[in-house]
Amino acid sequence: MRRPRTFAPPPAGRFRAPGSRTPVVLAVPALVAVAFLLLPLLGILARTSWSDLGTDLTSPGVLEALRLSLLVSFWALGLALLLGVPLAWLLARVSFRGKALVRSLVLLPMVLPPTVGGVALLLGFGRRGLLGPWLENTFGIVLPFHTSGAVVAATFVAMPFLVISLEGTLAGLRPSYEETAASLGASPVRVFCTVTLPMVAPGLAAGAALTWARALGEFGATITFAGNLPGTTQTLPLQVYLLLQDSPEAATSVSLLLLVIAMAVLICLRGRWTGATTTDRPARTVRAADDTGPPAPPAAGSEDPVPPSAAHRERWPLHAEVTGFNRLTLDAGPGTTIAVVGPNGAGKTTLLRALLGLTPRARAALRLGDTDVTALPPHRRGVAWVPQDGALFPHLNALNNTAYGLRAHGTPRAPARRSAQQWLDRLGVGHLAHRKPAQLSGGQAQRVALARALAARPRLLLLDEPLAALDQTTRARVRHTLRGHLAEFGGVCLIVTHDPVEAVSLADRVLVLDDGSALQDAPPAEVTRHPRSPWVARMLGRNAWPGTAAGDTLALTDGGRLVVADPLPDGARALAIIAPEAVSVHLDRPTGSPRNVWPGTVREITSAGSRLRVLITSSEAPDLVAEITPSAALELGLADGVSVWTSVKATEVSLVTL
Repeated sequence: MRRPRTFAPPPAGRFRAPGSRTPVVLAVPALVAVAFLLLPLLGILARTSWSDLGTDLTSPGVLEALRLSLLVSFWALGLALLLGVPLAWLLARVSFRGKALVRSLVLLPMVLPPTVGGVALLLGFGRRGLLGPWLENTFGIVLPFHTSGAVVAATFVAMPFLVISLEGTLAGLRPSYEETAASLGASPVRVFCTVTLPMVAPGLAAGAALTWARALGEFGATITFAGNLPGTTQTLPLQVYLLLQDSPEAATSVSLLLLVIAMAVLICLRGRWTGATTTDRPARTVRAADDTGPPAPPAAGSEDPVPPSAAHRERWPLHAEVTGFNRLTLDAGPGTTIAVVGPNGAGKTTLLRALLGLTPRARAALRLGDTDVTALPPHRRGVAWVPQDGALFPHLNALNNTAYGLRAHGTPRAPARRSAQQWLDRLGVGHLAHRKPAQLSGGQAQRVALARALAARPRLLLLDEPLAALDQTTRARVRHTLRGHLAEFGGVCLIVTHDPVEAVSLADRVLVLDDGSALQDAPPAEVTRHPRSPWVARMLGRNAWPGTAAGDTLALTDGGRLVVADPLPDGARALAIIAPEAVSVHLDRPTGSPRNVWPGTVREITSAGSRLRVLITSSEAPDLVAEITPSAALELGLADGVSVWTSVKATEVSLVTL
């Protein structure tokens, strides 16, 4: 009896999905390419005289060349860092005419034959070059046939590796981090040193390693520009060139040394320069606490970092005249909170950035209190900003993030950290003070960002959807806490939001924007009763139909006619507001008093608390939302695609003139 055959499962990590087999037409040339690259390296290993390796590498000439190579390569690295880091920042962050030409100049040494590069250096910095005579006559500096010439040649060839690596990293860094740091009071130099450089450190390290390795192995430009003088310009690559003529075995040993150094650099980089990711190793993650968990109690003996009495000592009314994409004038007294609402693209975030002085799309003539800050840079305006993503600095923990603005304003470290801890406690995230942003959930990170902005004690506070990442329970708690802080705040706060509850509960005024202009600026109750924007009406849960008055009807912009109880003068533009609960839904055409009756089809049913919202489309009227009870929906047998009739009484239609 034959034993049934069993198949072992493939080893983990080696499972091949169906259809993923590599085509032979690609696999064969790829293997040939690997062999082509590998054979020369195997040749060095095979031809190395291992018994004489120690003797070859410790000979006086090799040791002197090694010392000189290390000296030249590290000086070249330092010079590349000094010149290449600002150049990479310029290429990544500044738009200017001729940028493509500058980038081509950076890349040129990588494609230029090294000997041609050496000739170019001679004609530029040699004794008969463009700059050489001036350097010799003014400073007594002669670069050719000198160690400094070898440094210049190595820098010329190797610096592009640093610039390219760092420029790519800087281009991938979101500007919101640096802009937020500036809004917290950090000067451009401080932002660059404390935010930009730490965040691009991996790219900088990769570029520096490649630059050093390339400088260590430079040959052609060095021998052409600086010569081959033992003890002065004869580096290890030049030593290999000479040993090939007299002692090939020793040349192989030195070549092996350079090969090992180059491979060590590449292994340490692990693909960072090319943008590859090491997917073989799982990322280290730390489980973040749930947003809905109770906040840790404040530390015993903690004091309010901004006592109410101190908050009322200084008052900063706001006056702003915004031009450009946004066209409006803002005036607000101290302690005023303004909710900025409007559809996507209305100019809400652009308005905030104009007040910060961070966008060319709009410009704000801004006065805070008695100070005109229009001409001041962002870090000196006293305007704190919380962007939509929070923009917490990933290299700092929550405590240091919160203390950043205080430190930027000169507060000593201990008081700044103490005040930051108190703000974190007040927002319910004090127990997370020593976690990095990557270890926080979205809601926790947003609360830390709020604490950071409030701790900086700004004169104008700008919040771009500050509670959007929070769950409902946490949002209510943070909204209550934020309302208390805003009541004590001596400046003006602008909150961009899409949540009507936030607009009504936090704001003293609601500013409605559309296409950069203000459609309405009124108290929340007035905007709720008489919205002048279809978008705002829909945000508040109402049906909003624009149209033109014609007798006792409104000719709707989207087609159809609406009978109204209080007609407007003919030709008047108006917005018809219909509450969803005023819409009746029927299976058959209704009879009786309703004067607005349309056939339609159910397209969507969603839950709204204890009621259901039913979206109904019709060929005779715009889309209409009705709000009914679940029992009514069950009785009518409503579902997607069901044909129904809708009706609205004329007395249930409110008109707002536009």
